[in-house]
Amino acid sequence: MSTIAVAEEKRSLNWLLLLLKARTFVALVLVFAYFAIEAPNFLSMANAVLISKHVAINAFLAIGMTFVIITGGIDLSVGSVVGLTGMIAGWLVLYGIDPGLGWSIQFNTFEIVLIVCAVGIFVGWINGIVITKLNVAPFIATLGMLYVARGASLLLSEGRTFPNLNGVAEYGSDSFPFIGAGSFFGIPVMILMLVAAACVAAYIAGRTPLGRHIYATGGNERGAALSGVRVDRVKLFVYMFSGLMAALVGLIIASQLKASHPATGEFFELNAIAAAVLGGTSMSGGRGRIWGTIVGAFVIGILSDGLVMMGVSSFWQMVIKGLVIVTAVIIDQAQSRLQARIALAQEAAP
Repeated sequence: MSTIAVAEEKRSLNWLLLLLKARTFVALVLVFAYFAIEAPNFLSMANAVLISKHVAINAFLAIGMTFVIITGGIDLSVGSVVGLTGMIAGWLVLYGIDPGLGWSIQFNTFEIVLIVCAVGIFVGWINGIVITKLNVAPFIATLGMLYVARGASLLLSEGRTFPNLNGVAEYGSDSFPFIGAGSFFGIPVMILMLVAAACVAAYIAGRTPLGRHIYATGGNERGAALSGVRVDRVKLFVYMFSGLMAALVGLIIASQLKASHPATGEFFELNAIAAAVLGGTSMSGGRGRIWGTIVGAFVIGILSDGLVMMGVSSFWQMVIKGLVIVTAVIIDQAQSRLQARIALAQEAAP
């Protein structure tokens, strides 16, 4: 093959690779354009606010899931942790803690947030310990936690809903609904929280030694360990961070609805995985970007809300989301093979 032909092939491969890397943005444009044309009132301001709130809930979980998947793991427990932390928030708002001495300990909104976040982090820590110290596969460990957390949330209220979470001014918990329904200068608080969480996660991933260790662990765990990376600590961090993101979602939903139900969060883990994978996170580990995940969350959110607005059955929605996940993984594998091919071509070039 002539030098000109080799150069042309390399140029074509690079353009194809660029297109594969930009697949999330392409998907976002196509989905948005389709529903803007086909779905009634899709471009209305009210629908834009609604979609942004739905995207925020999914994006929180997807950010935590991105870190976990980059290390080569998976966290199937996040949906159940959403339900558990929401129920704990509802319990604290309504009843506080009764030490059995004829009086109860009540908490203000800030303290409730801290306690619920601590619970989410603790659940993530348990996942990490089971995976790193007991050598249980992440799929099995987090699947077990899925059932444990869901069962615990049901036991907490015996399957009932905690309603009327308006809080009590005397205890300083009356601002609890503000977390999910409040706004600053017209911007919902939950969106501001998402922006803060995304910026922190992106900074960790791209600007800190911890971020480099997360990528190294997923790329080659044994090589990272031999290079001095404390792999177990890295894994503990990513599962604790995922638990924290799930706790924030539990708080937001309980605050937004002013009620908490033990079934909240069912199948949320699927949307989080879909957003992360669609955003370019490799299921084999070692590759992924937080901002790509955010775009992936927008694709999933717009797809879900657009299908609802068009009256598509919830059953078909599940089918479509499943196909999106499979397609994203197939494209990711194609990208990996293409990158390997380009690397070989560069080595073979004169």
